[in-house]
Amino acid sequence: MKRPQQTGRGYYHSNPVIDRYLDHLRVERRLADHTLESYARDLGELAAFAAGLERQPEALDLAALEAFVRQRMASGLSPRSVARSVAAIRGFYRFLVLDRRLEQSPAEDLQPPRAWPALPKFLSLEEVDALIAQPIVSTPRGLRDRAMIELLYATGMRVSELIGVRLADLHLDDHYLTCVGKGNKERLIPIGEQAALWIRRYQRDGRSVLLKRRSSPRLFVNARGLPLSRVGFWKILKGHGRGAHLPRSLSPHMVRHSFATHLLERGADMRAIQLMLGHADLSTTQIYTHVLEARLRSIYDRFHPRP
Repeated sequence: MKRPQQTGRGYYHSNPVIDRYLDHLRVERRLADHTLESYARDLGELAAFAAGLERQPEALDLAALEAFVRQRMASGLSPRSVARSVAAIRGFYRFLVLDRRLEQSPAEDLQPPRAWPALPKFLSLEEVDALIAQPIVSTPRGLRDRAMIELLYATGMRVSELIGVRLADLHLDDHYLTCVGKGNKERLIPIGEQAALWIRRYQRDGRSVLLKRRSSPRLFVNARGLPLSRVGFWKILKGHGRGAHLPRSLSPHMVRHSFATHLLERGADMRAIQLMLGHADLSTTQIYTHVLEARLRSIYDRFHPRP
């Protein structure tokens, strides 16, 4: 097996035909180093995809290349990055035709996803579990953090909505809370058993310690007993994300995306998800159908014996 080759900033999986094309770009086309590195990464991914099909890159047809593009979109790349991959692929196969290795380019009709929406990034169930398990719940701060993350994932609230939750908004015995969202609109959101359990534990064993004899209508307070800020929660979430080895791009909105995507994967009604998220228009919520479709298509392309 060939070892990955270093291009200066990163690595790509070496392939003789791809190496020859990159040499052509460097020597004859005189492309800039950063452009060559991008092409090397994109074509290295193509070589790895072809290897997964037990084929060489030059043996792929249009259907396989379209499957590769869908896989790239499903991995969370932006449409712009995938369009760059398509440009690299089309150039590679044009080179193979000029080099008389192929009679015709299979990528001639391969189209970049100009009209495809940027798909929201989300966590897997395992990543959510790892994140939730990070706070040290033997401390008041750890109890607060566990309750916040549990509630965020249980409800899909925006970060401003989460830190704005008041004691009066909670109806834990009935497993719901009231939330004031964008446009000062109030909505009801169900709460699961686990989130309710950890909110109660935080209220009983952590909140009064953090308040230090202060009083506050807000549920979540900082170490000085003051209402928690957006920046404060971002720092807390990022810290626990690092502990769980999650992507550096982790954000409260990514947890919100995870909430919606996981519900949809398990058959939740789109209208119900819209109401829980507080979207004014159902078309905003429908972005999650693209996430699910891209994932399913990627899984199909990867595992079906005749993709």
